[in-house]
Amino acid sequence: MSEKLIRVDMKDQSVEITDFPEAWQLLGGRALSSRIVREECDPSCDPLGPDNVLVLAPGTLAGTAAPTSGRISVGAKSPLTGGIKEANSGGNPGQHLAKLGYRAIVVKGKPADPDKRYGLEVDGSGARIVERSDLKGIWNYATCDALAETYGKTASFITIGPAGEQCLSGASVATTDADNCNPARHAARGGLGAVMGAKGLKFVSVDPGRAGVRKPADPKGFSAVVKGLAKTSLEGEQAFKHGTSTIVPTANAMNTFPHKNFREGQSPHVADLDGAKIVANFEKRGGGMHNCLTGCIIKCSNIVNDAEGEYVTSGLEFETMTLLGSNIDMTSYEQVAVLDRLCDDVGLDTIETGAAIGVLMDAGRLEWGDFEGVRALFQEIADGTELGRAIGAGAAAVGRLTGHDRVPVAKGQAFPAWDARIMRGGGVTYASSAMGADHTAGLVGAFGLSDEDTARASRHEQMLMALVDSTGFCMFIKPSPDETREFFGAFFGREVSREEIGQYAWQVLLDEWAFNEAAGFKPEDDVLPAIACEEPLGPQGAIFDISAEAIAFVKTWEELGDDFFSRTGVA
Repeated sequence: MSEKLIRVDMKDQSVEITDFPEAWQLLGGRALSSRIVREECDPSCDPLGPDNVLVLAPGTLAGTAAPTSGRISVGAKSPLTGGIKEANSGGNPGQHLAKLGYRAIVVKGKPADPDKRYGLEVDGSGARIVERSDLKGIWNYATCDALAETYGKTASFITIGPAGEQCLSGASVATTDADNCNPARHAARGGLGAVMGAKGLKFVSVDPGRAGVRKPADPKGFSAVVKGLAKTSLEGEQAFKHGTSTIVPTANAMNTFPHKNFREGQSPHVADLDGAKIVANFEKRGGGMHNCLTGCIIKCSNIVNDAEGEYVTSGLEFETMTLLGSNIDMTSYEQVAVLDRLCDDVGLDTIETGAAIGVLMDAGRLEWGDFEGVRALFQEIADGTELGRAIGAGAAAVGRLTGHDRVPVAKGQAFPAWDARIMRGGGVTYASSAMGADHTAGLVGAFGLSDEDTARASRHEQMLMALVDSTGFCMFIKPSPDETREFFGAFFGREVSREEIGQYAWQVLLDEWAFNEAAGFKPEDDVLPAIACEEPLGPQGAIFDISAEAIAFVKTWEELGDDFFSRTGVA
């Protein structure tokens, strides 16, 4: 089966299906979205205008038998940062698109009538735009319920909530999970839901029908690599077998569990925010660990029920427990679960939203720990009030609204949980990455390094993550570059050298930096705010003090050493 691209022009709601370029054979996920955005999007365009390009790209190996490899990348010019952005999500749409032979959906233009809402239907017979203005303003869970009635149980969905429809720059793109029902997986960061909303695209439905997995050119070789990675992953230490939120006590002990808008690194409520409590309550409340997409062998997603055993949310992760929990002085995981569900439902990034509320509280506009006050904000977001729109637009927007200057952002995007004052290598990534403050762009776990070696470690991790985000693999299975080139080689039936795979990863970063430079970014934009650089944290008085020269060093090329091809690298 020849593989295809779906090209959509929302100006006239036309759809064209074209051949996937042979020269792009290895490109998928982030590598593909960044290449298309760089080549087809004017870097100076209005992110919410017709010239922005929205890309929905399954990873290179999505839809195959490779374990935990079906993730999807969403890419565009970000309305939050003004630069290029890729956000990565689990759920089934990536698997389903790839099984149907579609390597990406590319969406341009915007409709003449901003009040109309449209959906893109994709199935075995092709793709088409349909008008669904009846879904205008409907929240994500209700949207997916309505779509399930139309498209049935075999279809998966990509949707936006009211935040995306209002073009708020903290808006996420939701994907439905392995059960094809809950919109609890999100390509969350960078406001890409606002780009989708600006184009009038409320949803994408993907029904694979009876489409099977994609077939490799070398079945025996591919099977051997699949078995090897599965064995390594299942026999090794599974740090997240009970979900990422169980690392809360470790982060708190490290002083990187931000509390009260990053004023402190530890929460007095850490015991009740520990994800281990979720696991302990499975027996009484039901729920349990599950996989976010078909073919996942990690199963790090938790299904969180309330005291009555009713479903609240799934995938309640460490970052959410931090930013929507400790950072705004919430006292229990139950409170955070409710706020996580609201973010998923209205369609917002939990990191950006938690940071925005933290700035609001720090400015004295809401009491620390006011759970009911925070819950009420989500209706304001959906209603489009002035305060609601500021919260939905992120931390920097709330800083502008309140005049408050303690705003934890890099390139306009809110800090994640891993504090740059403690995780200095992560701070280098926040400063140097085209993505801004995004821990998934390359978090560094090495300590005690010189400035230059810290920068070298950041570059190393940024390349590794660019590769992982392009393949479709989850970062928690994270095959080494050698394993990745073996997968590529067996699937496509040709040798993929170490040099080629290293250049592949580096080219992703080059594409992203080149786009940002053309969009007007300069070296002086590769900085962190005063919160990180001037406010000491914890008993050690930690600050982010990496030199500008070391940060600039990230963007220089060096020959790759053997450590790049190991499973762990330097982190």
